[in-house]
Amino acid sequence: MFFWDPTMILLIPAIILTLYAQQKVRSTYSKYSRVKTRRGVRGVDVAKYLLQNNGLGDIPIEETHGKLTDHYDPVKKVLRLSSDNFKGSSIAALGVAAHEVGHAIQHQNKYLPLNIRNAVLPAASFGSSLAWPLVIGGILFSLPSLLDIGIILFTAVVLFQIVTLPVEFNASGRAIRSLAAAGFLEGDELSKARKVLNAAALTYVAAAAVAIINLLRLLILRGRD
Repeated sequence: MFFWDPTMILLIPAIILTLYAQQKVRSTYSKYSRVKTRRGVRGVDVAKYLLQNNGLGDIPIEETHGKLTDHYDPVKKVLRLSSDNFKGSSIAALGVAAHEVGHAIQHQNKYLPLNIRNAVLPAASFGSSLAWPLVIGGILFSLPSLLDIGIILFTAVVLFQIVTLPVEFNASGRAIRSLAAAGFLEGDELSKARKVLNAAALTYVAAAAVAIINLLRLLILRGRD
């Protein structure tokens, strides 16, 4: 059976990393969302200041439901912060808010990895939904052509995950520098905010690792035909 193929063992380290990353981001965010900053400025106010300071004052900031649902929408040019980070004045709230502003700045500056990610996104979305059905069908019905198409589609998913890494790390770097320059965080607060963003970044590293190993598995399976 395909689902019990010996190549599954390759996924074990990546699965362990994924579980660790998920636990790490939950615990780190939870810990520092309870630590208030010395200045007591809300996440929304930090985001508004940083946007205006970078010539992006026309970008609206919306409050969105859910936990860690924060994101910048490059299509509608809207920055959305979850309620805890919109209203909160914790170290975690400011770190996340500044990170999302970092994505808005990347968009404004036409940051190359972000442009590549946006270009790959349609193919990656298409591939994530169709790649595995095609792969499984190709294996079950001994149709190498289906397997090949599935591998090609899944390659777009892998590329998307890989190019996401510099996008996220760059946004986090921008966030820490911006918070320090504006004086919203200082001293040990900056190191704590960095821990929050590094924990979040680890989830993207884990996702990329899983995608790369799965592609390797598919190539191994294809080579057996």
